Amino acid sequence: MPYAHITGWGMYVPKKVLTNDDLAQMVDTNDEWIRDRTGIRERRIAAKNENTSSLAVEAATNALRMAKLAPTELELIIVATSSPDFIFPSTASLVQDRLGAEKAGAFDLSAACTGFIFALNMASQSIRSGQIKSALVIGSETLSRLVDWTDRNTCILFGDGAGAFVLQAAEEPGGVLSAVMRSDGSGGDLLSIPGGGSANPATADSVASGLHFIRMNGNEVFRFATRVMATASKEAMDKAGLKVEEVQLIVPHQANLRIIQAAARGLKLPMERFAVNVDKYGNTSTASIPMAVCEAVEAGMLQRGDNTVMVGFGAGLTWGSLAIRWTGPFAEGGPVRIRSYRRSARLRSWLRRLWRFIEGLIWGRGRDSSA
Repeated sequence: MPYAHITGWGMYVPKKVLTNDDLAQMVDTNDEWIRDRTGIRERRIAAKNENTSSLAVEAATNALRMAKLAPTELELIIVATSSPDFIFPSTASLVQDRLGAEKAGAFDLSAACTGFIFALNMASQSIRSGQIKSALVIGSETLSRLVDWTDRNTCILFGDGAGAFVLQAAEEPGGVLSAVMRSDGSGGDLLSIPGGGSANPATADSVASGLHFIRMNGNEVFRFATRVMATASKEAMDKAGLKVEEVQLIVPHQANLRIIQAAARGLKLPMERFAVNVDKYGNTSTASIPMAVCEAVEAGMLQRGDNTVMVGFGAGLTWGSLAIRWTGPFAEGGPVRIRSYRRSARLRSWLRRLWRFIEGLIWGRGRDSSA
């Protein structure tokens, strides 16, 4: 049975930085109040010409370059996101087109901030079953588009960014060793965006009522998170046959520094064993774990052969964890020019649109609109 190894990783964040002092000019808050309660100092905000798919493409480009894998070799793309470009088509399909991953199936996964954990497990299981040999998993968010900038309880928390992993099959043991996925829908109202779905479709009243912004019961979510982070981490270790002392690094969802500190106490580990970058980016939801991994690898905190646990929680309520033996790139040969594939993808996409137009002329446009 093949193993699913993480052979490439990459991240991308917008250039615009929004500091706590900047927020203090917008709502009744200050830098000290935010840092004491969350550990956040600043966050990134997407530009007008950026969206979830464009951030995802940049992170994916960096991950594919690291893995030395051409987009045409990908067989699966999963984008975990809470802020898709559209309800449909999927953001993953847009990413697939822009990368030129012509052989890849693509879909979005919605599990809020736990989404990257769930998506990574889905891709890993597809590889372990022997159905595919390579996959791209992306967490990408533009949560700044869903934040009420007059609500100081939520607007201080969230930021924009993307992170991506490339997974490849190999017979050598390693990669994703175990996974835990859990949900509790009874807490669905604790963190939600009430408007925009079939329950509360968009109307003038729903917009005026702010139903399309993030709403959160902060105290309840905090209590839930501090309870599940340590227990989910231990469960993933147990399933992988690992002891706590055999795990070199814990990579938690970057929601709040106090939650991460609670997880450290629950696992009886020093904070030095945790990857933390919430101070720079805030809560980037599905992107937070892969972004933290990218920076941990760059800092030398995670090396080939190390055991790591990635753990997250989010709306749903959802939570989950993964135990992973870190591999790194195993492809040999020269670099792959990913951006040349992206340029070719634009031409191929245009040609396919042209062919569909010609097909319509041949077969009679509008004859059947039952799709």
